[in-house]
Amino acid sequence: MNMHSNERDTEFAALLAKVHAMGRDIIAPLAAEVDRDARFPREGMQALRSLKLLGAYVPTELGGLGLTLLQIAKISEVLGHYCGSTAMIFAMHQIQVACLVHHGMSSDYMRAYMRQLVTEQRLVASATTEIGKGGDLRSSICAIEIEGDTFSLTKKAPVISYGVDADDIMVTARRSANAPASDQVHVLVHKSDYTLEPISGWDTLGFRGTCSAGFILMCQGNVNQILPTPFSEILGHSMHPTAHITWASLWLGIASDAMNIARSFVRNEARRNPNTPPISSLRLGEADAVLQTMRNDIHAAAHEYQALLDGDDADAFSNFGFVIRTNNLKLNASRLIVDVVGRAMLIVGISGYRNDSKFSLCRHLRDAYGTGLMVNNDRILNHNSTLLLMQREG
Repeated sequence: MNMHSNERDTEFAALLAKVHAMGRDIIAPLAAEVDRDARFPREGMQALRSLKLLGAYVPTELGGLGLTLLQIAKISEVLGHYCGSTAMIFAMHQIQVACLVHHGMSSDYMRAYMRQLVTEQRLVASATTEIGKGGDLRSSICAIEIEGDTFSLTKKAPVISYGVDADDIMVTARRSANAPASDQVHVLVHKSDYTLEPISGWDTLGFRGTCSAGFILMCQGNVNQILPTPFSEILGHSMHPTAHITWASLWLGIASDAMNIARSFVRNEARRNPNTPPISSLRLGEADAVLQTMRNDIHAAAHEYQALLDGDDADAFSNFGFVIRTNNLKLNASRLIVDVVGRAMLIVGISGYRNDSKFSLCRHLRDAYGTGLMVNNDRILNHNSTLLLMQREG
């Protein structure tokens, strides 16, 4: 067993080396252009497809790489070093794949689709937010209408990240027109099933390459495209923890790259004045301590979630303590990335403030400030406060 585990570790290390090479050679050289033009990082996504990474979380029995959540998080982190938008698209896609893998294996339709996803390296987007509900994922206004074995659905979504470039979209809606807002289903719709009517653009400070415009989504399909598990369970078991762990991991990659730039700047200053250690070296040590705190928090949360997945205890995911800790991961990571990148900016100084400098940190800083707005931190804090009041002492 140890030999088999070592072989898997060696294989994953080789895969990570390829991801790093792809990041250096393909993704990073175009990151500034993707950011400037707010365009989809098609070259980076094609490179991910070439490594079969869009099917990385799909089990090997269905043709995927069969990676663990911990490994998906690590790839997200590595991609964050090179382009925050590319890393975010990868992470968002894997969140949807996790929902399919965890809750669709009992469905012949979903199993066949996952095989297709691997073969064609299909990119999956998400339509969970809704005009009138904002970022509240736990309720929907729109509803599925079923007639025979077909369904139809219209949803006004203020954000569908990379919606135009996706091959498929996973949509949340009420189970029926008579269902309460919280009785939701999760539906897989294919490009041939839907039309997108633009209602807003995407001209933002950061994560510009995610192309997260708003649309009216109109779709229809077969009832087999509805996941058999209620969305409330999918959210708690899969979407919520996978999102916060993969997001925090890619933010760690962005923060780590900012630290690498700051370290290179300090080394450059030290070479120029070898007899006088730069005072910025003290700031570098302080920033690294913050980065280590961020890294430790993310690793602890990722390992806890992986252990729960391995233990296959469905009740564990609804535990208030687990939900609160997962929420706190997002809250803390979104604050710490701003802290780390801000400290790196102070270390580098005006060179970090310039867009035309090899030490530029402008994109890192703008991306960092977007993290607290993705599922707004105030909404998460409000949810935590409710859970804390309901939680038993102990």
